Amino acid sequence: MSLAVIHRNEVTLVGRLSVDAAERTLPSGDVVVSWRVVVQRPPDPSRTAVTVDSIDCVARTAALGRRALTWLPGDVMEMTGALRRRFWRGGDGVRSRYEVEVATARRLAKAGANGGGQNSCA
Repeated sequence: MSLAVIHRNEVTLVGRLSVDAAERTLPSGDVVVSWRVVVQRPPDPSRTAVTVDSIDCVARTAALGRRALTWLPGDVMEMTGALRRRFWRGGDGVRSRYEVEVATARRLAKAGANGGGQNSCA
């Protein structure tokens, strides 16, 4: 008798927007809204060089993409979604990158507000 294993791809991020969200056209012709979030790593005395991760995100829906265009760098956001690997053909062959396809997002703190902005996550 075998046990069924349910695969899951669930991501939750809480971090600071590092740049304005922007529309971009993929090689397929699809238009998406993307942004980058900086997430502070837990303290680790054995690692002193890198203290944050910079994670590319993309809106799952047009409505979320429109909302993302109103966010400001420094806003602290909570997002849920799934990790996706996107492939495309470049001049030097097939290329790929990982990004989080965001399904839900909410602002926890506005840029420059107490608890938000540059000082809270970097």
